Amino acid sequence: MLHDIERAAYLKKAPPFDAGRHVFVTGLARAGTTILMRELYGTGEFGSLTYADMPFVLAPNLWARMSRGRRRQIELKERAHGDGIKVNAESPEALDEVYWRLISGIDYILPHGVRPHNPDDAAIDGYRDYIRLILRRTGRTRYLSKNNNTLLRLAALADAWPSATFLVPLRRPLQHARSLAAQHERFLNAEPFTRKYMTWLGHHEFGATHRPFLLEGKPDGEPTTLGYWIQAWISAYSHVLNVAQERENIMIVPYEDLCRDPAIWSGILRRVGIEHRPMKEIHPIPEREAPAHDLAHAAVAEDLYAALRNRAVDRND
Repeated sequence: MLHDIERAAYLKKAPPFDAGRHVFVTGLARAGTTILMRELYGTGEFGSLTYADMPFVLAPNLWARMSRGRRRQIELKERAHGDGIKVNAESPEALDEVYWRLISGIDYILPHGVRPHNPDDAAIDGYRDYIRLILRRTGRTRYLSKNNNTLLRLAALADAWPSATFLVPLRRPLQHARSLAAQHERFLNAEPFTRKYMTWLGHHEFGATHRPFLLEGKPDGEPTTLGYWIQAWISAYSHVLNVAQERENIMIVPYEDLCRDPAIWSGILRRVGIEHRPMKEIHPIPEREAPAHDLAHAAVAEDLYAALRNRAVDRND
């Protein structure tokens, strides 16, 4: 209801949708999506949803008007992931999945997992209008989204907006799987509020509300094991490779290379049309020894990583 009121009150005054200037960051959780999004947001070129848009994320202009004068600056605090990233009310966050969950959640959110999502034209048009409303609230003309679930509809959105840029960070598979396993354990006994919050946001990446991506198969075993997350990595990034091979607007970003080589950051800025500026937040993630795991699955993951990384290097050059 609030979204309908928001559209009626503000859509006509919202900036036009320019499909050639928006940026969407996506990838499997723990790939570096958040910090890449924050680095881009720090350029000041983009409008995004922030924690201040909670809880009425589908009515950003209406809520901003209702809460005017009552907002206060909240000190930066480390987020619940324990990864050193500090946030406050003005920090950008992946909140636009609420739109997809409410509009077409029954099409892709299943009890045992979340499957590929091919939204129809009406849903994509509605998302376009939602982006315009966010841009009106932020006073910007370019939209920046970080949403891991965009992987589920990557092909549909990349085809709908061929001039937009879709950035997919890529981490070494064993290190990535280890991070996912650790976060799953961290959130496994989350309190009821956190469980409801993550479900409401439509994010089931790990923890007590985990539902795996059903992209190129479903991972076997228990999500408490490293092998489970290696399989999840293979499933997700096999999908990325398949989709990216046919689309020029999907850019794979090897995270470890990005931390070491400033030329990759320069390439990203050129791709999205922003003047060069040094990175401020992106930093190397310390490598940690991986526990016992299935060597066969690990070999498949390493081969897939090499194929994706080679494509990224070729495309970025």
